[in-house]
Formats: sequence, structure tokens, C-alpha cells
Amino acid sequence: MQSEFGAVFRPCACWTPASKEAAVASFPVKQILQNLGSGETMLAEVPSPQPRPGHYLIATRRSLVSIGTERMLIDFGKAGWIEKARKQPDKVRQVLGKIRTDGLRPTLEAVRAKLDQPVALGYANVGVVLETTPSHKGAGNAIKPGERVVSNGPHAEVVCVPANLCTKVPDAVSDEEAAFTVVAAIGLQGIRLVEPTLGEAVVVTGLGLIGLLCVQLLRAHGCRVLGIDLDSSKCELARSFGAETVDLSQGEDAVSASLLFSRGRGMDAVVITASTTSNEPVHQAATICRKRGRIVLIGVVGLELSRADFYEKELSFQVSCSYGPGRYDDEYEQKGRDYPFGYVRWTENRNFEAVLDMMATKRIDVVPLISHRFQIDDALDAYSNVGAKDALGILLEYPLRPQDAEAGTRASVPLAKAPPKKGAGDVVVGVIGAGGFTGQVLLPAIVKTNLRLKIIASAGGVTAAHLGKKFGFKECSTDADALLIDRDVNLVVITTRHNSHGRFVVAALAEGKSVYVEKPLCLNADELDQILDAYENADAPFLMVGFNRRFAPHVQKIQELLRGVKGPRAMVMTVNAGAIPRSHWTQDPEVGGGRIIGEACHFIDLLRFLAGGPIDDVSVAVLDEKNGFPPDKISFTLRFRDGSIGTVHYLANGHRSVPKERLEVFAAGRILQLDNYRTLTGAGWPGFKKMKLWAQDKGHRQMMAEVAAALRSGNPSPIPFAEIVEATRISFEVAAKAAR
Repeated sequence: MQSEFGAVFRPCACWTPASKEAAVASFPVKQILQNLGSGETMLAEVPSPQPRPGHYLIATRRSLVSIGTERMLIDFGKAGWIEKARKQPDKVRQVLGKIRTDGLRPTLEAVRAKLDQPVALGYANVGVVLETTPSHKGAGNAIKPGERVVSNGPHAEVVCVPANLCTKVPDAVSDEEAAFTVVAAIGLQGIRLVEPTLGEAVVVTGLGLIGLLCVQLLRAHGCRVLGIDLDSSKCELARSFGAETVDLSQGEDAVSASLLFSRGRGMDAVVITASTTSNEPVHQAATICRKRGRIVLIGVVGLELSRADFYEKELSFQVSCSYGPGRYDDEYEQKGRDYPFGYVRWTENRNFEAVLDMMATKRIDVVPLISHRFQIDDALDAYSNVGAKDALGILLEYPLRPQDAEAGTRASVPLAKAPPKKGAGDVVVGVIGAGGFTGQVLLPAIVKTNLRLKIIASAGGVTAAHLGKKFGFKECSTDADALLIDRDVNLVVITTRHNSHGRFVVAALAEGKSVYVEKPLCLNADELDQILDAYENADAPFLMVGFNRRFAPHVQKIQELLRGVKGPRAMVMTVNAGAIPRSHWTQDPEVGGGRIIGEACHFIDLLRFLAGGPIDDVSVAVLDEKNGFPPDKISFTLRFRDGSIGTVHYLANGHRSVPKERLEVFAAGRILQLDNYRTLTGAGWPGFKKMKLWAQDKGHRQMMAEVAAALRSGNPSPIPFAEIVEATRISFEVAAKAAR
């Protein structure tokens, strides 16, 4: 996962920090995190998040612990490796496939790094808006600073949440009541799928927090409700809300009770809110439904369905997705593009509104559902109660902080008492971006160089704090400006999403910093022109792009062998890129630039390196499936000045069991074949037949070693700037031709 600084940083052409002498106040906030590898639940101090366009910065007052979802995460984290594997068989198959293609060591390192990433717990938050930065007309655009809002923000003292996931809290609803809004919206969305009508008989299976809220919502719809659970106290609560109940712990039979309740006709609908691996809840639901009854699953149960259960009665079965339409749609949630009211009446935001309206008129009563209250400082005690029998609505309370009135005081949090003094010639690193690649690949390579790590920044702060502690940074931050103007930092490493690369490169060069930026350098010709201007105006500029393939040991060996070969060569690079959903940020031309600019630039640089000369011409062929994706099934051929040719087959329609990358070089009656940076074989090469490594090596460590050596010795970038620019321009040309 990549940082999203690209959404908040000022345009590169006009970037200037407010004051180079300004000191940024330290504003740590407390947040609850879960380590999925060790199972540890932590109350961590992280830097306060920065405001972002289309988002609200919120000081939390209350948040609700989800004893269902959060308990599942905690239980998964505490489970051993074997149990984790049993719970995620699909992931196990992916791991085994990666071992076959990439080797055991890199696979284990990737799995450990993935599980080591902290997960922010919580999604039911109530607080006061500190700052608004609306950039679109989303559902929450009318909210102003100082107003109370409910959101799906995590358990943290300060959160930054997209506008479409924030809704104003009516005056008649208390903070404690409002904290139940998001959980209630989950139940409401399931009930909307049921489409209940006045007088219908509906079963709620599982009387946990969402189940008891569903009971009240169905009663508000005018339905007769029968609740089923194993817990007598929860059955009692359901009865207090107007339902009849089946207490399984007392030996009561759900089938006979539902038949009696429905006057012998069968239930009109069943809402399943239980959490179990058993298939019984679905089988039971089918048994007690009338002909053409409806079953909606909100909880998590076994789904080995019996055809006979559904066939004879023509039952419908549907799984409800979270809070409602818009959920998991980046266009709606992150970009704030609301669905038309006339066509999508109930979005997730409008479901929040509906729940709050019902709370305000007391048609939903959540006060009886509050079982525990804890201060945020005692959050770990709260989580020790998550599995308790009497746990239901666990509320976390947040004290008013002096900083809450000052949205501008936020930024860096120290991770050590004091950084060591910088010696002459030392390279001091500041990293912008703290995503998965940064933690799994890049930082381990940087650590090997013994460069001094000072600041790491990420938009949310959680991943920066985690990686900062793990790799020994002195500070973590959410303020990229602070990093760029820090006088100690002389190497800025940029690993954010692609649409921010160009801006940060220009800003860092303007501050006189050396720059390492992950590929791509930028996304369009205008950004490239700005980088060229900044580079030409900088004193002794150093700019390196993460084209690591040319530093892989096998590629270095290929270049060594080719030095003694005269005449042009033919190169074929086959990339089994794999399919990525259209919704993935790399497929968004505005954010990721598409896969040609975003990743295929690697292979342009690699072939340019092996050809040893400039590219004179490009031809492109696209497998056109007219599916609305940016092109990612494409072949393009580069013709080099010396007559060499290089063809890249970048294909997203292959099978994942085949290794991702294969390179073949034909030269002077000889052939070299490189398989996934593990095995290099030669035919016709005197003294060379094979070079094999136990683990895949794509050159990251060697690349960073050469970057460090160049900086320490005052040498230019290991990749000449002209070649970086050339590879970037060619990637733009390939993408443009592919899009025609």
C-alpha cells in the first residue's frame, strides 16, 4: 500500500514552504493499532494526520469498539502460523505460487513484512471538525469547523476522513448515541436488501450488537420480529425492544417457534447477523422461510449452501455489503463523487443520516446497548473485555486536548531522545511515503548502506511511525514540508503514489537536496519539463530514479558478456504482469498513470541499458479488449541507434503460476536467457553456461549501495540523468500510442 501525499501536496510549479525557519510543533496523537503477525494490540503515539482535499480533520470524542469485526482481527493476529493459513487458504495458494517463482527467502520476507504492518482498529467515530479542505461537492460538504460529525474513522484522537463518509450529528443525539451510527448503518443496509413491508414476520438470527439494532430497525418498519440467540441476556434485550425470542440456551426450538410465530405460513424473511463458521444459520433460515422468502446475510457464517433448501421454495439469498452503496468505491469515497439522489436513494452517507434521524426521534434506542466505557488511555483494558460474555457496546472516551482548538499544530513525533551529530560528508535521509514496498524492499536496502535515517513521513502517520521505529529513524511525520526544509536532510527518498513524484522532485531540488524517487519519475510531459527546469537551476543536482533491474546481478553479468560482442543485438522482454482491477489506483490515469508509465518504464530502461545507446524509434501493438482499462496487454518495440531492437511484451492476461519476467538476448550467434532474476543460461558463450541464485534478486540492494557510494564521493547519479529522461519520455510515447 502507497502513501497518498499526492492528494495534498501543493503544485510543484509554485511550491514554497511557508517559512524555512518555521519550527513545526510536535503533536502526537494516540491511536489503537493491531499487529496481525504477533497479535499485539497497541495504544501507539503517531503524528497527527494532515488535512487533505475533500476530507475533514476531526478531533474524536467517542468511538465504538466493534466486538465482531475487531475481535476477528485480534483473534487472527493471535493465531499461530498454521491457524492463520487455515483461515486464509487463498493466501496460502498465493504464497506457494510465489515460492515457486521467486524463491523461499523473498517470499518469507514478504509475508513477514506484510503481517508486521500495523492495522488501524475501529470504524465508528464521533468528533468535532477541526479543519475542512473540501475540493468537491460530496455529501458532507456543508459541514463546518466546530460541528459534530459521525464518520468511519478509526480509534484515534485525531482522524482525517473523506467527506462522503462524514455526516453531521443532530443536536438531539448525544456523542455516545452517535457512536453507534456506523454499526447501525450496516444493519440498515441489510434490511434495505430485505425490503420489508408493514406487518411482515422477520427473523433476526444472532442478537449481538448489529442484531439488536436490526430488531429495532425492523420494528420501526412495522415488522413483527423474532430474535434467535444462545445468550439469554441478549434475548431479554431483544424482548425489551418489542421482539419475541428463541433462547437456544434453554433448549427452545427455532423451527417450531418460527412456524408458530408466522401463524403456520413460514417467515417472510430472515436477517442473519451471527458470526460462526457453521453452515447451520443459512440452512435454518431456509427451513423457516415461506415460499419465495428472502434471506440476507450481514454477519459471517459458513456458506456451503444446499440446493434443495433453496430450490423447492425459490428462496432468494443475498449478502449485504457494509454501510451501503458507495462502499469500497474510490470514486465515491475518496474522490467525493456522490451518486445521483434520484437514482441511488440510499448511499452509505444517506444511511448514516437515516440512522441519526431515527436516533433523534428515539425510534432507535442505543443506550441499553452500552455495556462498557473506557478512557482512551485505558484502551487495552477495553480490548481485554472484547471477548467477555457481557460485552456489547464498548465505548472509548477521548479527553479534550489543548491542541484540538489549533488544527495547525501538528507534524513530527520524535522516535528517539536525540539524533547523533552529523559528521562531515554524512548522508542524512528523509523518506516521503511509507507503503508496503517502502517497508518490504527499499528500506532494508537503504539500511544496508549505513546512511543516516532521520525522518520518515506518511499522510496518515501510522505507517511512518511503524517503519520509523522498525528501521531506526529519529522522527516520524505527516508533514512533507517539514522534511523538505529540514537542514540536516540532504537526501530525499520519494516512494509515494505516482501522481506526487514530479511535485516532490521539483520541491526537493529547489531546496538543494539530492533526490531518489521510485519509478516513474513523473506522469506527463509538463511535469517532466518542470523537473528539467529545476534540475538545470540546481547547484550540483543529484537525481536518481529506482530503475533497479539494471543493477540485478544477472543483468550485470549480461552486460559484461555483451561487451565483447560486436554488432546489433535483439532483445525480448516478456512480462507476465498479471491482472489488476480497474479500481486499483495504478489503473487511474490521474493517480497511477496506467501500467505502461507506472511499471513498463522499468523495461524501457533495462533494454536501453543493455543496448548501450539511445532509442530512435518506437512501434506499439495493443491487444484491444475494449474493457475500459488503460492498456496493459501490449507489445512495443524499441529501435536503437546502433541497429539493435528490443521488444517488450507487457501482458496482463497470463497465468500467475508462470514467473513474472523473462529476458532473452540474441547476439552474434549466441543467446542469453534470464528467468525471473534467478537463473541466467547461455548458449554459444565461451566459458559461460549458467548463473543461478537461490533467491530472486532484482538489484535493489546493489542499486542503493551505488547511490550511497555516489553521494559519499560526490559523484553523479548511477544512472545518467539523460538516460532517466529518455526512458521517461519513451514511456509517455508508448502510452500515448497505445491509447489511440
